[in-house]
Amino acid sequence: MAERRLLSIWFPRMGVEQALRRRPVALPEPFAVVADRNGAQVLHSLNPEAEAAGLSQGQSLRDARAICPALVTVAADERAEAMFLTALRRWAGKFSPWIAEEPPAGLALDVTGCAHLFGGEEGLVAQVEADCEAMGLTVRAGLADTVGAAWALARYAGRVAGPVRNGDAIAQEAHATRSKAAKRRGWERGGAAPAPDGDEAPRGVIAPKGKMRQALAGLPLAALRLDAAAVEGLARLGLRRVEDIAVLPRAALARRFGAGVLRRLDQALGLEAEPVTPSASPLHFAVRLNFPDPIGLLADVEAGVDRLLPALCVKLTARSRGARRVRLQAFRTDGEVRAVEVGLARASDRVESIRPLLALKLDQIEAGFGIDMLRLEAVLTEPLSATQYRARMGEDAAPVPQDTGMDALVGKLGARLGAEAVTRLHPAESHAPERGYLVMAAAWSRAYGAAWPERGVPRPLVLLGPEPIGAPDDPAPPLRFRWRRRDLAVRVAVGPERIAPEWWLDRPEWRSGPRDYWRVETEEGQRLWLFYAHGGEVSGGWFCHGLFP
Repeated sequence: MAERRLLSIWFPRMGVEQALRRRPVALPEPFAVVADRNGAQVLHSLNPEAEAAGLSQGQSLRDARAICPALVTVAADERAEAMFLTALRRWAGKFSPWIAEEPPAGLALDVTGCAHLFGGEEGLVAQVEADCEAMGLTVRAGLADTVGAAWALARYAGRVAGPVRNGDAIAQEAHATRSKAAKRRGWERGGAAPAPDGDEAPRGVIAPKGKMRQALAGLPLAALRLDAAAVEGLARLGLRRVEDIAVLPRAALARRFGAGVLRRLDQALGLEAEPVTPSASPLHFAVRLNFPDPIGLLADVEAGVDRLLPALCVKLTARSRGARRVRLQAFRTDGEVRAVEVGLARASDRVESIRPLLALKLDQIEAGFGIDMLRLEAVLTEPLSATQYRARMGEDAAPVPQDTGMDALVGKLGARLGAEAVTRLHPAESHAPERGYLVMAAAWSRAYGAAWPERGVPRPLVLLGPEPIGAPDDPAPPLRFRWRRRDLAVRVAVGPERIAPEWWLDRPEWRSGPRDYWRVETEEGQRLWLFYAHGGEVSGGWFCHGLFP
């Protein structure tokens, strides 16, 4: 069996380079992507000019502006970066079928038995570098026997640990200099060093087989993927390189800094297995249409959708999937992208189910100076269940009827009002009338398939919030009462029905005590649901809670 070989690919400037791909403008000046971390704006990714100006990743934006007033910044889009990393994983499939993402900017590949296809390991790493250079990406690669060693070589090869003098070891510093130790840079205390510029570090590093300890010996401890607290604690003892802890007694090291330090060391050296868990390839359903000349009329957009939608539905049908959310993107000549998105009440792969929903939103697309391309994508899909059949003895099987009319109505209302604004009710187990039902989004739930549970006595069609009525404070039903500024006379009263809430739950609306409900018909013909609250934490009285048809 061939020895395992792992390749780690790291994109140290993926954030800024991904932002420049979305906005391809030549920026000779310092440029950085800014992210929000714990309520503060910090530099998330920098271009070489920004690093040459003395800026570093993780630095606050305020300090960076003070050092480099000419800094150009954009806000970080972490979702777009994650999607870009997924796209890079698909590209890396040419080197190995066993690929895992290492967020936020790395990939891990098991290239065992694959290097000979590229002329050896040197040829494989050279091909990775050539592809990334063609894509305009900065890359660092490390190839070793373990995931941990490859990760360390890709990110820390060519760097050295900080100087031994850090001010923490009392025997190493004079008293006058100890107070300055905390102001020194993080990587001088054993932490991660900033990304090197240009050729300061090799782009691709290949560790000889079986030589993991020698390859990692001179790297800083952060190369072992230790947390910052462990790195800082080890640095206080003068331990800054991997070889410094590799020779220490294991029991004392684990007792002082935890078993996690030993585990990371063993994983990097190959003493503990660390498999590469490949990321699942997402199902991708999208089609696009390029135009020889820009279009701008709504009729042209509709014609483009009519050509794209059947092709998308064919892809969905081939994989037995149905679309729940569909997005239409219009790529304009000025580089802007306009998009509309619709949701379906039930997953579908039929043109007639998706087309009317898209038609409701096509007028929201601004063509600008013209549209070069349309792209239609099923953003969210679900498996389509097979059609169910039922039959009686001696009869032919017939398909179970599907409520397609209701689904179409829910989809159209959701396209206009929003998917969460259209709701339906399901029964719930509770004695309290206010808790006897569940409000569910119609687009993400199915209609209750059985008859509504019977409570033994009729329930009103319209349930109101308890409205106080003017009546004597007497449990017996009143002969006359005042409700909604009207005086009403009782003709028939049926009841009472005693209802109390679940005793183990605190219901603020039931603090007036148990209720006696009456079905009351007035002389004017109104049928009301009244109750008398016997009083508890708050005073009771008569209330109207519902209307009968």
